[in-house]
Amino acid sequence: MNPPPLVHDASLVPPASLGVPHPQPFAMRLVPTAEGVSRSVPHVNNVEYVRWLDRAAELHSDSIGWTRDALLASGRMWFVARHEVEYRAEVFPGEELMVFTWVRNSGRSSSWRDTVIARVRDGAVVCRGSTCWAYVDLSTRRPARIPPDMALAFQPLEAAACTLRSSSIPSGS
Repeated sequence: MNPPPLVHDASLVPPASLGVPHPQPFAMRLVPTAEGVSRSVPHVNNVEYVRWLDRAAELHSDSIGWTRDALLASGRMWFVARHEVEYRAEVFPGEELMVFTWVRNSGRSSSWRDTVIARVRDGAVVCRGSTCWAYVDLSTRRPARIPPDMALAFQPLEAAACTLRSSSIPSGS
């Protein structure tokens, strides 16, 4: 199954009603296809939402020059340590969505990223997600220090260590 493409849209600005705290979140558009529909209920499967969170993070990283190839060449990679996903509304194929993601904080070897996904037609938030990403040395499989230039390039809202116990889904409407 090929997931629908997330398309970066620098002109997309989050409506205030979404409660996006970052002044310059990475913005994308998405139109889900029938391929992601659940076999049981005719709406987009919740697994697709997690795919969107991962892909949004990847595209944001790509946009600042930290592509998967660049990370592999450095011997480092981002690994998911924890996902927190709040499913707030159903999504159906063909509905246009807007996706906003940003780095909330960056610590020594981990970082929390927040994402809000909303429907374009009514502005309803369909998903809020937070992911704790661990920066890992591929040869040792141990946490590695995030390079300062990388941390700055992501423009985190705050420079603070993240813990896996942090309740991290941002509040909002």
